[in-house]
Amino acid sequence: MDTRFHQPLINSGVKVSELLKGKVAVITGGSRGLGLAIAQTYARAGASIVIASRTQNTVDAAVKMLTAAGAQASGLACDVSVMAQVQALADHAIQTYGHIDIWVNNAGLSAPYGPTAQIPSPDFLNVINTNMIGTYNGSVVAMRSFVAQKSGKLINLLGRGDTGSIKYQNAYTSSKVWVRNFTKALAAEYKDSAMGVFGFNPGLVRTEMLSQVHAVRGYESKMNPIRFVAALWGNAAEVPAEKALWLASPATNGKSGLMVTVLTPGFMLQRIFTTLLGWLLRRPLELMDLNITSVNPVSQAAPIYLD
Repeated sequence: MDTRFHQPLINSGVKVSELLKGKVAVITGGSRGLGLAIAQTYARAGASIVIASRTQNTVDAAVKMLTAAGAQASGLACDVSVMAQVQALADHAIQTYGHIDIWVNNAGLSAPYGPTAQIPSPDFLNVINTNMIGTYNGSVVAMRSFVAQKSGKLINLLGRGDTGSIKYQNAYTSSKVWVRNFTKALAAEYKDSAMGVFGFNPGLVRTEMLSQVHAVRGYESKMNPIRFVAALWGNAAEVPAEKALWLASPATNGKSGLMVTVLTPGFMLQRIFTTLLGWLLRRPLELMDLNITSVNPVSQAAPIYLD
């Protein structure tokens, strides 16, 4: 079931600081950007946090930040495309806090912007391995833990193009279509249980993933509209993090299968209205800075070998 309407964050009378009291949340890609914002939001709601990132140094820095703010936090370096490392992450969470209640598959990559055949294969495959295999690994490990304890919530991150194709972004958008279908099927398999399985599209989030990008040489200028679109409809990471808190909270008990998006039609219309109002009041829209790194295209004359 898709939902594109505003949902109340919490039930009346429930303190935000107690929404996730006693819960343990694992967040992949949790050392920066949206993942870190989700970790901070969950911690303020009372959860103990376990984050993962590719390098231990970045994990340690994020854990230090969280604990300095009063959170119960731990972390482990993890390549989500490797099942053994994802299992080790789950084992670490259970050894540290005793159980896992929430698992957020947030780790994600995008490939250089440009024609699929001109993108270096390792870049394309890195997206598949992180966004698809990583989501599979995290989901399987989390669900096995949830089945054993007969409770838990899994949140898989969707993204732009998750409901259809977008040219020049084939790796990322195709991976998110897969994540959506995978998540919906998983929710259907466990629909009669107390577990929750959700898809979450955070919309345009103004993080490094959006502003620090790569493009096949010659296609850089085609990315300029992103500066306007992100300024118009983009959000700071704290905005989708609040929606991620709603998904993890008791408000979604018994609602497994929800596919939630921050970028609703109502939100988009509201932003257009406020932008037009600002223009009338001579308040120009501040475009997002975009740092594009050029990538040499794979030669179209290069041979393709098939096994």
